Amino acid sequence: MQPVCAPTSSHPWLLENGPRELELLFRAIVYHPSIPILVTDGEGTSQDASAGVRRLFGIPRERLVGRRVEEFAAESAKEELRQLWSVLDEVGEKDGIVHMLGPDGLSRQVAYTAKGHVLPVRHVVSLEDRADASGGRGQLPPWVQDYALFLLDANGDIAAWYDGAVRIYGYTAAKVLGRSLTMVAPDQTAAKAILREDLRRATAGGHLGTECRHRRKDGSQFWANTILMALCDKDGTLRGFAGAVRDFSERHEHDEKVLRERARSRPLDLEANDVAVVTGEFDQVPDANDAFLKMTGFTREELTAGQVHWSDLTAPEYSAADEFAHEEGLRFGACTPYERNLVAKDGTRIPVRVVIATLRLAPFRWIAVVQDLRDRQQLERVEEEHAGHAEQFGEIVGNSMSLRRVQRQVEMVAPTDANVLILGETGTGKELVARAIHRLSSRHSQKFVTLNCAAIPTGLLESELFGYERGAFTGALTQKLGRFELAHHGTLFLDEVGDIPLDLQPKLLRALQEKSFERLGGTKTIPIDVRLIAATNRDLSAMMGDKLFRSDLYYRLKVFPITTPALRDRVEDIPLLARHFTAKYAGKMNRVVDTIPVETMRALMAWPWPGNIRELENFIERSVILSRGPTLRAPLEEIRREAHQPVMAGSATLEQVEREHITRVLRESKGVVTAAATRLGLHRTTLNAMMRKLGITRKDL
Repeated sequence: MQPVCAPTSSHPWLLENGPRELELLFRAIVYHPSIPILVTDGEGTSQDASAGVRRLFGIPRERLVGRRVEEFAAESAKEELRQLWSVLDEVGEKDGIVHMLGPDGLSRQVAYTAKGHVLPVRHVVSLEDRADASGGRGQLPPWVQDYALFLLDANGDIAAWYDGAVRIYGYTAAKVLGRSLTMVAPDQTAAKAILREDLRRATAGGHLGTECRHRRKDGSQFWANTILMALCDKDGTLRGFAGAVRDFSERHEHDEKVLRERARSRPLDLEANDVAVVTGEFDQVPDANDAFLKMTGFTREELTAGQVHWSDLTAPEYSAADEFAHEEGLRFGACTPYERNLVAKDGTRIPVRVVIATLRLAPFRWIAVVQDLRDRQQLERVEEEHAGHAEQFGEIVGNSMSLRRVQRQVEMVAPTDANVLILGETGTGKELVARAIHRLSSRHSQKFVTLNCAAIPTGLLESELFGYERGAFTGALTQKLGRFELAHHGTLFLDEVGDIPLDLQPKLLRALQEKSFERLGGTKTIPIDVRLIAATNRDLSAMMGDKLFRSDLYYRLKVFPITTPALRDRVEDIPLLARHFTAKYAGKMNRVVDTIPVETMRALMAWPWPGNIRELENFIERSVILSRGPTLRAPLEEIRREAHQPVMAGSATLEQVEREHITRVLRESKGVVTAAATRLGLHRTTLNAMMRKLGITRKDL
């Protein structure tokens, strides 16, 4: 299906560049790190995938793109998925449950909701693993709803009108192209002035989110959640707007009901706990509880009348922190807590701790919980409450879905005496997970003994594990207790267990099976009561195939496996980890470093961290050393330089090499396409076409 639009002679730039910007806007609204969302073409071939799909199928994004969805389905479900795309062409949407193959190759129930032609020549499919749904069937995430997508010219006249807009409004493209967007407004008298002001605000701020009533062709009205994004060419000239509208009636009615109930019962009035709650949309502050009004000195009328904006309450030096908090909330639902000064009505500054959450059903609505820090005793009480949970999990920091899954597994297995095998890349915190298991177990008052099997020479590993008797070998002048004996009644953690020599593995297996062993050079059998936790970053199943690891030992260790997620799979935890490590090392160096610039945090979240948390921690420690004031000075050129290293041709596709080369030339040409085209020996239009094909935007420069 081709996008429906006005004649190309009317708006050539807008119709050439608008669909791509509209697609980027849509993805910014619906994508979420933990939600599996696929974008496919009209034949069911994957065009893009969120990080959630990668985790669901266990396949990197680059291997997902270009493959048909049914390739990942069980044989019984392939035909249903083959037919899905023609169904979407006919009815526009479909949902159901199919059996897909997971990373382990096993079939699992996956629910899907598919929308046809949500984007120009694109289908969007939202997935949910039934095994992760609470209460059985559960609810699909409401990220993929029907959106009316359209393009406006600089005057607000409709230049392109896509299928979602036809479904929501009922107007065909032929009826709306060239007409003003005011045609969908119930009140035509005020509509022109309102649209003119909305376009002005969208142009000034780059984007605008509003909510008001819209009218369908049949005369019925609905509450429309509208997002407009200004589209400018490389010279900064306004060319038009990308628009996305969703029927928000159900959510609006729910909000109205909540507001009515709040007016009667004031359930958000938490003044007794000195916790202030304020809600907003963009910079507006339409509601706040009594505690917030008392803290700031403003009246509710001053807020609801639009006389006070959130920026008016922000000290200038904290505007960047607020900007990042809103951005973090938009990406992950809620930002990590941060401290700032709130400006009261009389101009005084109030130290507060703030958490900003963004409502998932409305991307630009937010709610902030503000805690007054003038009473430090109250802060200490709150920190003690948080410390209870932190003490259980040690230095495991983060709130991501993948990390919470690990914590649930820890809580599940800790009370038992089952052997645990912790798998994961180096630097992902496997020892911290092992310590958390010990801390939550009935053995927490006993010893936690560790041994890194890769750090001990092969010839000495047996004596380290089991000890030796006096005279067992030359130099054995006294008896030595091994780690098994030292961990009696406690927990033994064997790190890098994949490095245990093949000839030593039978003795380790016997000790685990018989719960006894003999010291090296001894004849006495020593009983032991040890809870074993092992960890490795190696593929033990592949080692079994290569006859480097015994299968019986592998299955003895893998009673309860836990996989620690790589940092690139829990990007939402990077801000929290960065602040944690900054506070940790600033405290060790007796410094005050309490601000991380927005551009620094963005760079940290963009870097894939191949060394995982250990690499991030070392980078933050180095940054604290370089900082000479309260603001973290991170050597961003290090990670940016590594990120921009040319891709080696031997390990990349031709498209990757082309993309890297063009991006580098554009970067060196300061983003000037004409100059870059000259250096590349191409016409400017040819380079623009290649950039569109390779997905290169100004954000990549």
